[in-house]
Amino acid sequence: MGDTLDTDAMIQRFRDRAEAVKGRGMPPVEGAERKLFIEQAKLDFQDFAMLGDATAAIEDGFLVLRVDLRPPSDS
Repeated sequence: MGDTLDTDAMIQRFRDRAEAVKGRGMPPVEGAERKLFIEQAKLDFQDFAMLGDATAAIEDGFLVLRVDLRPPSDS
């Protein structure tokens, strides 16, 4: 699988998904459903953006995603 998996393209798809979440329209929901939708969009963006910032490698048959969680001044 390491020869066929394009990790750069995979990371780009996560970046694209993060951008899509930012541009996602609000469906006509109210009250508790609206709050749940907004919270889910925040989590979706966070997850996709985090993976979009990852570096990927295939190591000993494992897909390894590295995400730097240090504050900007420490990296």
